[in-house]
Amino acid sequence: MSGYQAVAPGKIILFGEHAVVYGRPAIAVPVSNVQATARLEPATTAGLRLVAPDLKRDYYLGDDVAPDDALARIIRLTLARLGQPAPPDAVLTVTSTIPLGRGLGSGAAISTAICRVLAQFYEQTLSPAEVSSLVYEVEKLYHGTPSGIDNTVIAYEQPVYFVKGQPIEPMAAAKPFTLVVGDTGIVAPTHQVVGDLRRRWEIEPARYEIYFDHIAAIAVQARLLIEQGETGPELGRLMNANQALLETVGVSSPALEQLSAAARQAGALGAKLSGAGWGGNMIALVEPQPDAVGRVTAALEVAGATGIIVTEVAPP
Repeated sequence: MSGYQAVAPGKIILFGEHAVVYGRPAIAVPVSNVQATARLEPATTAGLRLVAPDLKRDYYLGDDVAPDDALARIIRLTLARLGQPAPPDAVLTVTSTIPLGRGLGSGAAISTAICRVLAQFYEQTLSPAEVSSLVYEVEKLYHGTPSGIDNTVIAYEQPVYFVKGQPIEPMAAAKPFTLVVGDTGIVAPTHQVVGDLRRRWEIEPARYEIYFDHIAAIAVQARLLIEQGETGPELGRLMNANQALLETVGVSSPALEQLSAAARQAGALGAKLSGAGWGGNMIALVEPQPDAVGRVTAALEVAGATGIIVTEVAPP
């Protein structure tokens, strides 16, 4: 075999964003229609050449690589886990269809794909838990103190239930369900949105704790519905309720609300922002029929979505 290839999906937060920072549960699911790809091809020249066309980078793994280089870090961590003292003489090419910096887990997906392709090359097996732990170390470069939800949902490729300070629990969807992801085209740095909400929470903690409790109750109910295969109107109602609370705590935006309303008017069972808010993406729960998906997709385009992804969350 002349080359090796591995892929990893993106991810979205389905329920519980922001409240998760305050100890409440969140649910994340993989987005299989976009993915990161790592290709490893043996070479006759010495050393490991890294090619990342999306980042406009082409360089060799060496001692002069910056310590915060995420690609170099995941390679070195994985090689150590595989018991390899030196990198292979090869070309590692990394590409991704996951929009960068849009809350879809592009960094964790790239790291996961690299872990997997190196394990293939050395004919070894890394469990999802092992991959997740390696990728988590690299996530620290992106997020400082990451929650661990991105690396877990992407490494396991199934929904996860997360409470800060507790082990992340992989979930299993009992029945497939379809999501349409709409991008507002607006970039809002996560730390700014989180910081603004924290300032308001510090002024009125009792008030915001009640909101976070309501969001937590929604996430708990949503987990039960997903695990029981009840992913119809009731799950959509919970999405709408979660969105209303996110609007109340001040992390939504007119663009997110416009897209969510357009999706509901076109027949979506529910819609809400996903991630930090103030911009970025919203998600809509849609009946799996092609015409239903088509109506919601068309409505989002008319309402101004700059990018649309249709994905299915399926049982393992």
